[in-house]
Amino acid sequence: MTTDTSHSELLDTLQHYLEQTDFAHLTAVDQPDLAGLFSDLAGLKSEVKAESRQFKATLDTLSEALTTLQSDNQAMAAQLSAVAERMLQQKRDVQRALLLDIIDIYDRLSEGYRILQNYKPVDALFKHSKKQDVRFIKSFGQGQEITLKRFEQWLQRQHVYPIECADKQFDAHTMRTLEIGYDATLENGVVLEELRKGFLFEDQVLRLAEVKVNKL
Repeated sequence: MTTDTSHSELLDTLQHYLEQTDFAHLTAVDQPDLAGLFSDLAGLKSEVKAESRQFKATLDTLSEALTTLQSDNQAMAAQLSAVAERMLQQKRDVQRALLLDIIDIYDRLSEGYRILQNYKPVDALFKHSKKQDVRFIKSFGQGQEITLKRFEQWLQRQHVYPIECADKQFDAHTMRTLEIGYDATLENGVVLEELRKGFLFEDQVLRLAEVKVNKL
């Protein structure tokens, strides 16, 4: 009996709650403002288009600036290359002039050494070279020989090398004919004698060799 009474009371309480409660606000659904929504979307679309145009303009400006910068860099690189080439050429010209002056000194030392090598003591009646003079000339010649070897070593360190001429066929690129000779045992155009030594500086002619050439 108690259970039935409890159920009856619960049903009465539920019915009373349902009668007193307004469920209209739960079933009501707010309808969206489509006009406002479309207006907001149109505004957003316009802003996106404007931002897109501005972004494209910025990209175009950056692209033009990059093209200009690349062009300027290429022009600057070309100018720097030209300046470096001119400086290198000027350096080589100065170096060639200096080497030619040094070679001229080498020629004089070589000629002095040749004269010393060809020296013959006087041995005639009542005329004898003093032994100390002969020793002095011999010692002087040895000193000249050492100096010439050091000169040649220094020239090699500067990439300066003598042109080989003796018994070679005449080469107009590296030699210049000063005298003509005749030797039937040799071919025509063969160098008979080197009158003045020529030199190469790296891969270029520094000074032409002056030679005597065989002509049949």
